[in-house]
Amino acid sequence: MKRTISLRVGLLAFALLPALGQTTQPNLGKIHGHVTNPTGTSESSGSVVLSTDGGHTAKYTFPVDANGDYTGEAGSGTYTVLFRRPDTPPDKMIDVFENVKVTAGGDVLQDFDMSRKAFIDKLPPEQQKQLEELKKHNAEALKTNEVIKTLNADIKVAAQDIKDGDAAAATAKQTLGAAAAKADIEAKEAEIKTAKYTEVETMMLKDTAAKPDASVLWAYLGEAQSGLKKYDEAIASFKKAIDVDLASKKPPPNPQIQGLAQSGLGEIYARTGKIQEANDAYDAAAKVYPTLAGFYLKNEAVIFFQTQQADAQVAAADKAIAVTPDVALLYYLKGNGLVGKTTMDDKTKKLVPPPGCMEAYQKYLQLDPNGLYSADVKSILASFNQSIDTSYKAGKKK
Repeated sequence: MKRTISLRVGLLAFALLPALGQTTQPNLGKIHGHVTNPTGTSESSGSVVLSTDGGHTAKYTFPVDANGDYTGEAGSGTYTVLFRRPDTPPDKMIDVFENVKVTAGGDVLQDFDMSRKAFIDKLPPEQQKQLEELKKHNAEALKTNEVIKTLNADIKVAAQDIKDGDAAAATAKQTLGAAAAKADIEAKEAEIKTAKYTEVETMMLKDTAAKPDASVLWAYLGEAQSGLKKYDEAIASFKKAIDVDLASKKPPPNPQIQGLAQSGLGEIYARTGKIQEANDAYDAAAKVYPTLAGFYLKNEAVIFFQTQQADAQVAAADKAIAVTPDVALLYYLKGNGLVGKTTMDDKTKKLVPPPGCMEAYQKYLQLDPNGLYSADVKSILASFNQSIDTSYKAGKKK
């Protein structure tokens, strides 16, 4: 957001000149200009007055708009042209120019640049000092605004790149076609992810150096490094995002940043076999940003499934089911994690599923009978001589 710093300079007690002889000219000419205050920024209100008696009487008055511009028509002649703010007394003026000639059919430019040396030199020493401080502060603010503008543009690109990286598998299949070999599709997916995450990492390394107190930049850097499997660097970046957010002058924590960073840590810990650390991080994400608790916990179960950590997968699925009980995938993940504990009865020689396994598979089919894993689930149920139970009534899907 652009910050404008204005300076309310004291009224200049210009001596009003003796009245000049007034000459009425029926022919009109135009006058226009821009009004700049002593800090170098535009005035956003006030009026420009044309006078033929040294400022005592306003012959013509033109308003200054929000951009600092004014325009109008006046009879041809020579004028005292002065600027007043809305609160300027009628016998005072902020700035003035003498002998401004308006000619019939012409268009004269008369700017009021109160940052000019001649104007500044007339200010009291105390106001001149204050002005210099304001100019310095304003310059720093403008520089900061330019940096923030660049950072916001990079964040927009980073968000899209990460989204594209997440969709890399689908993009690879679409690019190469359904008949492409699995190895070729996987190679294309890796190529897309590497390009996208590398771009994000490059931008965020630059941006965190420019503005190290912006937690969102560290969070995006962590996501990119995680996508590139630079896990140690990603852990450091996610932790930095959390610490920076907590140290912010704004009321911490920011739930989106905290949730993103904690879930990012959880994924890394899960993929590197640190089950307890992963549980703690995902639980922290769900606690700090309960709106996405189900999403975080579902991802935890999915990643444990991908890394073949069955017990952790089941525990994560149970946590997620407690938050979002109508998500079919969670029951598949639970059943999948349990089915490996199947035993055989020594007497009957029949398969004995672990407690909760068949129930989880049944609920998956009841929630999503034609889902991605439905054929697999039906085959498993059949191998246990289980008929499909359609009595389960699911609530509204979330």
